[in-house]
Amino acid sequence: MQLDRIEWNADGLVPVVIADARTNEVLTLAWANREALERTLSTRSTHLYSRSRAALWQKGESSGNTQQVVSIAYDCDADALLYRVIPSGPACHTGHPTCFHNMLLSPSKDTTEAGAFAEAIAHLEAVLEERKNASPDSSYVAKLYAGGVDKIGKKIGEEATEVVIAAKNASSEELIWESSDLLFHLLVLLKHLNVPLDAVGAHLLSRAHPPESS
Repeated sequence: MQLDRIEWNADGLVPVVIADARTNEVLTLAWANREALERTLSTRSTHLYSRSRAALWQKGESSGNTQQVVSIAYDCDADALLYRVIPSGPACHTGHPTCFHNMLLSPSKDTTEAGAFAEAIAHLEAVLEERKNASPDSSYVAKLYAGGVDKIGKKIGEEATEVVIAAKNASSEELIWESSDLLFHLLVLLKHLNVPLDAVGAHLLSRAHPPESS
């Protein structure tokens, strides 16, 4: 049994690193005992063990900020776990998205930009989902949803043309701007049709690592 491989400490606990499955941002460092891990595995919802209260608890049971567990891994020594989750609301009790919001050393501009794309996509996905319940009179995205595939598709065609023009103009700034517009409207289309972005990612990975032929 996989759980028998876990190296629990003297108190029967193991540290748990919880990370956003979409952005890889570390959200929390917590603890789990065997029962918490078993419940997490069976429900795919984050369950942990509170050392201060000496009790099992489920993330979001009082705040509503639950976490859907996408995967669980253990490290090479089997004495630490990694939960990759899709959070519904902030991870920290202070209201911050992550518990690690107090900076000792801030990232440089280069490293910040390196993770900006994943952060932007995760943010847009959340916003586009929220706009499904908005009024077309007050939301551009809701107006696109109301127009359906025809309206969204027309915008994608227009933005794709603008990307090509920007490339022909050899303007990096213009190309970035137009590429952002194109990606935005493509995300709207995927969300409108309930096509998960992860499904697109999985397909891209399958192209990069095709199965070996027998």
